[in-house]
Amino acid sequence: MYRRTILCFRGQDTLNAFQRGMCCLMRRYVSVRSEHDIKNFIIDNTEIVSAQSLTPEISLRLFTPTCRFWTERPESWPFPDPYWAIYWPGGQALARYLLNNPEVSGGRKVLDLGCGCGASAIAAKLTGASRVVANDTDPIAAIATKMNCELNNLDPLPCVTDNIIGSKPDDWDLILLGDMFYDEDLADHLHKWLQTCITTHGTQVLIGDPGRAQFEGHDIRKLLHKLACFELPDSVKDENYGLTNSTVWCYNYKPDL
Repeated sequence: MYRRTILCFRGQDTLNAFQRGMCCLMRRYVSVRSEHDIKNFIIDNTEIVSAQSLTPEISLRLFTPTCRFWTERPESWPFPDPYWAIYWPGGQALARYLLNNPEVSGGRKVLDLGCGCGASAIAAKLTGASRVVANDTDPIAAIATKMNCELNNLDPLPCVTDNIIGSKPDDWDLILLGDMFYDEDLADHLHKWLQTCITTHGTQVLIGDPGRAQFEGHDIRKLLHKLACFELPDSVKDENYGLTNSTVWCYNYKPDL
């Protein structure tokens, strides 16, 4: 299952994932309903990990080879694809950059868009952000993010599960996106919405990406400035099919005057 999730995220299995998701829509959440049950399910099917990433200071509940669903058939998973159970390299680079440069998020209002496991939101809070909101349309990711906050001795951060891309933007000082450019249509919507955030509120946008094709080939790349590049740990390279580095970019979009 872990391998299939990686492939789907890289855009190689999107149609099959969508078809399977539609077929399984009625069975999702059948066996596990309450937040208490979901938390217990996450505890039983993940492992607490801190080493072997770019941010050993942060502990997260993730899939590892000792977890049942590392090799289990994906049809047996009762929820949407568990992107929150993987510490994606773009998110690792973002979190590492914030921890290295606490002034970037210190005292600021921060949105972690597509938060997944919540690592970037946690890094922002650890470095002194005045307000942090995690956003992911998967409600299981929101629960996992709150659990990961507790692992790092933080009060659970507010998690929004609405799709806010395209909505009227709040006055965020900083928006963080890790590994969000995995689909062309999503990338186009993100591009337009981020421009709106910048022109409306002067929001700073930081993007973490390990060089995925959908990101490198998108027009947004022309508007980005490289802030930092991190070599990925060997285990992360192996899990991500040869990706060796992950980069943090700053959105330099300037509206026409």
